[in-house]
This record gives sequence, structure tokens and C-alpha cells, in this order.
Amino acid sequence: MTVSVDEIGNLFARREGTQRDAAPVLIGSHLDTQPEGGRFDGVYGVLAALELVRALNDADIATGKPIEIVSWTNEEGARFTPAMLGSAVFTGVTSLEEALAKQDAQGITLADALAQSGYRGTRAVRFQAVDSYFEAHIEQGPVLEANGTTIGVVTGGQAIRWLDVTVTGVAAHAGTTPMPYRKDAYFAAAQMALELEKIAERRAPRALVTIGQASIANASRNTIAGKVAFTVDLRHHDDNEVDAMERDLRAAFASAAKTRGVEVSIETYWRSPATPFAPSCVALVAQAVDALGYSNERIVSGAGHDAIHLARYCPTAMVFIPCVDGLSHNEAEDALPEDVTRGANVLLNAVLARAGVAATLNAK
Repeated sequence: MTVSVDEIGNLFARREGTQRDAAPVLIGSHLDTQPEGGRFDGVYGVLAALELVRALNDADIATGKPIEIVSWTNEEGARFTPAMLGSAVFTGVTSLEEALAKQDAQGITLADALAQSGYRGTRAVRFQAVDSYFEAHIEQGPVLEANGTTIGVVTGGQAIRWLDVTVTGVAAHAGTTPMPYRKDAYFAAAQMALELEKIAERRAPRALVTIGQASIANASRNTIAGKVAFTVDLRHHDDNEVDAMERDLRAAFASAAKTRGVEVSIETYWRSPATPFAPSCVALVAQAVDALGYSNERIVSGAGHDAIHLARYCPTAMVFIPCVDGLSHNEAEDALPEDVTRGANVLLNAVLARAGVAATLNAK
């Protein structure tokens, strides 16, 4: 394979097809993880793609269209935000310059981090047309395992919205300020968190809300919190519902701030609209599952994936496999060997169908 790295650090490995001028079928995922993440989220998709190519080589099968394995940069957004940064640049959602200027918590830019690690590549980011994109992934939730289903045929991704919230009160002495006289930013933030939970409860079961990060400015054990900043993650299958959730949030937070005598500011940091996958590629995944005789169900991805960006750029589909106890973004994350194998088999057959090879192969 021909290996190259582009200017944002996306890693590609190309296997030529018989149609040399044809656009490639991309397959892959990401290798970065969360601070205490697992070894399957993302990594499985890259290794399944590599196994797919090895299986084709072992069987001496040539595809019509080229196949390219891709490992996307900074999918998780754990060190540099927002998430899915490498694929965002690749698809033109974010400019290269903007992405390279992103800084981590220590002030190191993505450009410097890529240079230090040796992954500041020279290949142009938007280099050519793409025929399609397929990504295998663990579900990262409990649905497939709970239903006893082998494969999730992913029809698209749900809407995601990230908000940054800052609550400003008055820092004061913890021992000399009576409770009625306090403007405690932390207690106000706690009330807002409970209101946020109620917003999700009113739209159960599809609405999801999360406060993933929170900090007290100039925190001290015996000082009333003067300023609290926290993040909010809103998710739903429907864009209109996410809009409604944000409206409810802003109203509830403003009311809590008034009651507590504090100020609140809310900024929208990132939007990812609900994204359907291409029916043609979803159908290839479904056909592969049926041919292999695996149990399956249609499922909407609750997590963000590089496939979401690719779906707005080229025909895209995903293959989900169960993960043990539905656990992800955790060091205990796991997937059973038989599920890993079945997912790779589905990926192989779907990609072969898209790449123009009529014969099917069952990977081992």
C-alpha cells in the first residue's frame, strides 16, 4: 500500500484498484481516545479496515475502485476541540488554518503537536474526489447487546450541540457571609444542572443532556464560588428538538440566575445537525448482513463520528457491533471476538460490493 499523511495529520494507506483513475472507497476510523478511554472506540474501525485489505491480499482479489484506509486526526476532541477535527478539515467544514491554530489546555497548538509527533504531513487535505466511506465501530451503548442483535445497520447520526455556560456571582468568605446574603455561583450552577435534567426527562427517551466539564475560578475551600464555568452537551435525533431543548435551557438558566442573584452567559460552541447516511451505502451494509445470516437492526448513532462529516461529502455508511455492557469512553471498554469478526465480515462484503467486485469473501 502507498502510505501518506496530509496537512492535518490524517493517515492514509492506499491499495490500488484496476480502475486507476477511479475515486477511492475510504474505510477506517480513528486511533485517538479519551483521557481514560478504551481500546475499541475508533481503533476497531482502523484495524478492521487493515484486516479487510489483508484478507483481499491473502485471497488475491483485485477491486475495481481503489481502497484507502484512513485514520482521522483528533476525532474525540479530548485534547483539541471540537471533535472530529481531521475529518472536518478533510471535508471543508473547518479550514486548515483554523484547525492548526487550536490549542490544548497547556496552550500547545495542534500544528506544534503534529510537528512534534511527526504527523504534520505534506499531502494536500482536499486532494481528490471520494467514491464513498465505510466505518466499522462499536456501538458505545447498550442497545445491540440488550436486544441480542449481532449488527447495527446505522442509518445516520443524531444532532449534537455543545454550549459553554458561565455563571458569575460574588466570591466571599465562607464563614462570615450569611446564606441569605450570598450570590453563590456554584449553587446556582447546581440548580441549572437539575433544570437541565428535567428538560431531558420531558423528551425521554431520545433526549440526552450532559455536563461533561465544570470548573470554579480561583477555587478555595473557604471561599464562596464567585464564577463557575461548565459545558453542556445536547443530543436528539431531531434538529427541531435540539433547538427546543436549547430554548428551554436558556429560559430555565435565566430564571435560576435571577432567583439566585447571579448572572449567566451561554455561548453555542459547536453544532452538528442530524445527518442521514446514503441509502445506497446503508443498503450495501444491510445486504451484506443478510448474506452472512447475522441478526441485525436499524440504529441511529448517538455518538459523533467522522462518518458524520463524510456523509455530507460523499455516500457514507457505518457498521455497529455490540460492546460489553454498553460501556465506552472507559478503560474497561470491551467487545467479544465473535462480534469483532462479524463486523469485519460485514464491512468486507459491503466494501467489495461498492468497489466493484462481484465475489464475496468471508474474512477469518
